Amino acid sequence: MAKKWPMHASWKGPIVLIGYGSIGRGTLPLILRHIGCQPSQITIVEPLDSFKSLAKQYGVNFRQAALTRENHKGIMRPLLASPHQALIINLSVDVDSVDMMRFAREVNALYIDTVVEPWAGFYYNGKVDNALRTNYVLRENLLKWKKRLGKGVTAISCCGANPGMVSWFVKQALLHLIHETEARYPKPKNREEWGKLAKKLGVKGIHIAERDTQVSSRPKPLGTFVNTWSVEGFLSEGTQPAELGWGTHEKKLPANARKHRRGCKAAIFLESPGADTRVRSWVPGIGPQYGYLVTHNEAISIADFYTVRRGKEVTYRPTCHYAYHPSNDAVLSLQEMFGRGGTHPISQHIMSPEEIVTGEDKLGVLLYGHKKNAYWFGSELTIEEARHLAPHQSATGLQVTSAVLAGIVWAIENPRAGIVETDEMDFERCLEVQMPYLGPVNGYYTDWNPHKGFDGLFGGPPDKKDPWQFSNILVK
Repeated sequence: MAKKWPMHASWKGPIVLIGYGSIGRGTLPLILRHIGCQPSQITIVEPLDSFKSLAKQYGVNFRQAALTRENHKGIMRPLLASPHQALIINLSVDVDSVDMMRFAREVNALYIDTVVEPWAGFYYNGKVDNALRTNYVLRENLLKWKKRLGKGVTAISCCGANPGMVSWFVKQALLHLIHETEARYPKPKNREEWGKLAKKLGVKGIHIAERDTQVSSRPKPLGTFVNTWSVEGFLSEGTQPAELGWGTHEKKLPANARKHRRGCKAAIFLESPGADTRVRSWVPGIGPQYGYLVTHNEAISIADFYTVRRGKEVTYRPTCHYAYHPSNDAVLSLQEMFGRGGTHPISQHIMSPEEIVTGEDKLGVLLYGHKKNAYWFGSELTIEEARHLAPHQSATGLQVTSAVLAGIVWAIENPRAGIVETDEMDFERCLEVQMPYLGPVNGYYTDWNPHKGFDGLFGGPPDKKDPWQFSNILVK
């Protein structure tokens, strides 16, 4: 008997889906399943025609075009013409998020994306200082416009799996820690109270700790960059400087670290690419692992959200960063690319859900330094379950597309919130929508710490007194 899926919201106006890559293809059937609308209301804007026939099978419109700084308003405006409010879903690379938010405000359209994306050329601009290529700078520009535009039509920033879902996981994990540590603290009602809770619990830091074990039926060809999700998306963030939210418990900056002079000052960056910077971390079922410190918006937004101040003085902030072990083929692809001096790969391949024979994506948050040592909470979604739950999904993809769905529902239910980050959203409502697509969602305590990542053959940890110093987590 076919499962009866809930209809979470209805929508009468145009829906424009920008980008029809692996995430766009996975998001479309979720929209049609859970949002009351007609396929004829939906238009896909995509520069390539590779999946045009698939879009047509769903009965949606297809506009082959690459949006640019110069043409995006001219292409988008006719697609949004309607007596009913429109919805813009930006799932593309090289389409500037802030410019699209400003345009959405002009036409009174709801808006959502999965990353603060710039126009083409930003990520690989070797002529500018590395500080200007960071997600910190992209986010500060977003915050500038958030303040300038104020309240108005809702535009949700960075609502994918990570950034996005993991911010909701952090809040849920903190509530679990209240219970497990028997802390006397009421459920927080605002940003200030969430920060004070994290401080009271003694959370020194948070890893977005992920392990992707999905395996293709085809061996990786030499020279081809293979990934389980967007190759261009991974390359762009992986070649940016490594970034992390910088906690108040940290004693010493890494030798190649730099601070920012302006803005919230919640983060630092390293003079090394994130996809070539390793960190020690832990995930359930795997145990200790090396991950890559790939820059992500949530590393900055989470550290900023949980900052506690006394006047202008910062009294608490957790360290926060991504610790990502991608699929084995992606790891080999990175080694080949950096071995060529970082030359952009000409040949690229995204594993299709059909060719993945086994594996899962363990994606969660590791809260560490508290009385229970460390606690991982997250999704353990297998490829088999992802394929069963929805079409065109890998395990990695479904964690993203279901978060996009949750964001769409929240935006429809909260249409006048202005520009919002996922840390500011109702995490319980969003997880309520998303949870059926995440497979087992579990919490695990572990006695692991970064001190245990040293075997003694080549020296011990730099800081023997505090295992949770970033100097112990960073792999030299």
